Amino acid sequence: MSEDINELQNRYLEFIGEREWEEFHTPKNLAMAISVEASELVELYQWHDNVSVDRILDDDDLRERSREELADVMIYCLSMANELNIDVEDAIADKLTQNETRFDPDTATAIARDLRHWQR
Repeated sequence: MSEDINELQNRYLEFIGEREWEEFHTPKNLAMAISVEASELVELYQWHDNVSVDRILDDDDLRERSREELADVMIYCLSMANELNIDVEDAIADKLTQNETRFDPDTATAIARDLRHWQR
């Protein structure tokens, strides 16, 4: 059975509480932890060409390591949301709405066309 975002946030709050880590989970420290974990995810691909999804899916080790690093990033993001009293589901929905307005299909297509040009 899969846990929803609120259950995961509460589970992590309990985890840090049992270990008396609350004092260390400041916005600055959490932002730094997010950055470090995101960098560890990037490091998996650092010296490779643009690895295709199919190749990653065929490489059980790379996929699992990616899964673990992504989970670390998400855990710290949920912790930061807890600290700042941010409803993650609302924040994501709001940001998607902003992106839909900011990147209308015509603009997005033009951006993609430019990116393809520079990748050649």
